[in-house]
Amino acid sequence: MTRVLTIVATGVVMLAAAQLITADAMGQSTMGKRQTAVQVITCMKKRMFVDKEISYNAAAKVCKDQVNSRSNKLVAGALVASDSSAKP
Repeated sequence: MTRVLTIVATGVVMLAAAQLITADAMGQSTMGKRQTAVQVITCMKKRMFVDKEISYNAAAKVCKDQVNSRSNKLVAGALVASDSSAKP
């Protein structure tokens, strides 16, 4: 009976470990998407508070473009910074 319990417990632990590894690999892209969504929502709230005449769709379009342009600049800046050679 204890052998059966040990085998079942081992299987459960291995399954949980496999799920954690998969979740960790997928978690990085999910966090990036969530962070982008939070930035867009924050931008939209600010725009719609300041300009009461702007529509939801217009604010969404402007904010998505703004967040995407910021992320593209950060990626390009990181590439340029890493290309510099070290001084001897």
